[in-house]
Amino acid sequence: MSATTELPAATTAGAAPTAAERYVLMGMPDLQGSIRGKALRPDAFETALREGATMTDLMLALDPADEPIEAYTTIGIRSGAGDLLVQPDRDTLRELAWLPGWQICLATPSWRDGSPCQLASREVLRRALDAMAALGYEVRAAFEYELRLRDAQDRPLSSGISYSVGEISRLDRFIAALRPALAGLGVELTAVHTEAGPGLIELNIAPASGLRAADDAAYLKLAVKEVAAALDLRASFMAKPVAGEEGSSGHVHISCWADGANAFADPGRGEALGPVAAAALAGMLEHLPAASLALNPTVNSYKRVVPGWFAPVNASWGVENRSAALRVIRSSEHPGRCRIECRRPGADANPYLALAVLVAAAADGIRRGATPPPPIDGDATGHAAAPPLPDSLDAALTAWRADASLRDALGPDFADYYATSRAWELRAWQHTVTEWERTRYERAV
Repeated sequence: MSATTELPAATTAGAAPTAAERYVLMGMPDLQGSIRGKALRPDAFETALREGATMTDLMLALDPADEPIEAYTTIGIRSGAGDLLVQPDRDTLRELAWLPGWQICLATPSWRDGSPCQLASREVLRRALDAMAALGYEVRAAFEYELRLRDAQDRPLSSGISYSVGEISRLDRFIAALRPALAGLGVELTAVHTEAGPGLIELNIAPASGLRAADDAAYLKLAVKEVAAALDLRASFMAKPVAGEEGSSGHVHISCWADGANAFADPGRGEALGPVAAAALAGMLEHLPAASLALNPTVNSYKRVVPGWFAPVNASWGVENRSAALRVIRSSEHPGRCRIECRRPGADANPYLALAVLVAAAADGIRRGATPPPPIDGDATGHAAAPPLPDSLDAALTAWRADASLRDALGPDFADYYATSRAWELRAWQHTVTEWERTRYERAV
């Protein structure tokens, strides 16, 4: 049997849907960044646009296995799973190419008394972006996702040769089906290439302004999974699905703009960074330990961020240095392309929270005029000058609780809410007995 497989032919759309077949999926990102909601008929959606609609607050209190997080007492199952009021954001209304006649729209939640729901991850990002705007800067960001594609027989769709021109052509039918799906969602895919793991491919999204960038990332994840399923494929954004192979990253590129110009632009004086970029970088470095809780949000995430697998393990930075946690990208010929790439996030990170912690950290650095340490040349792994980052979810949770500045920037209520969800993940893991444990210990002890 071949290590790789070819894709089935892409499906074609049928007849145009009738009015009775049209629906709008109205939803909001959950803790994991997946969009949850319900389908509305067009007339019900128009009513929701005018008057709002209701959805249960249980959507804020479900774990990755769809189990209610019983540690919450004021929302979710233990409080009766009451209603949230949600207001559709018409600017996010998009077409679902794989479901002719269907659309999707993101919604902004509030509590029953009308006050903003600051626990929702999209609203957490909005808060961080507003704080950066108060400093005079607009954030532009772009996401890069690595994911694994396998067929119905669990065979990878590529052999694991990175940047293979020959192998990328084998994904033509998947990309051909994905392209209109992303176009309908308003997401611009700029590049696709294979990575160094069987079935591992990377998708690059064009940069966009703050909230739109995270929306695009959430929509891309949705489209990839739905298009793959329609082609009888499996798509996974799990950070480390296979031992001994490359993990899946979710790198984030960030720049700050003011008056139509990139404030991170190459200073052109032989310096690595201008003052705004330097201060933002310093803030990110300082808060990376705590930010890891959002950048690497699962137990599995930390199996990716280990030495030897092209994932950063310390709070390091360098110019065009892919071994560092923060990679500075300069371009004197194209000032708009100057940016900072955070290479710490896994593909499993909620894009709204990943961007929120980085923006909040950068804003803190800019506000204080912070200064970063010297850049690292060469391999940053194990560099003595770079402090280690958390190597487990437990360690990241400890760092989160110790970083009062970052927690305040994201909102104290959200910070406690999110910590509770990560503690729940730890508890679930600690109560699980794995096949590895049975194989290793059952006969030997």
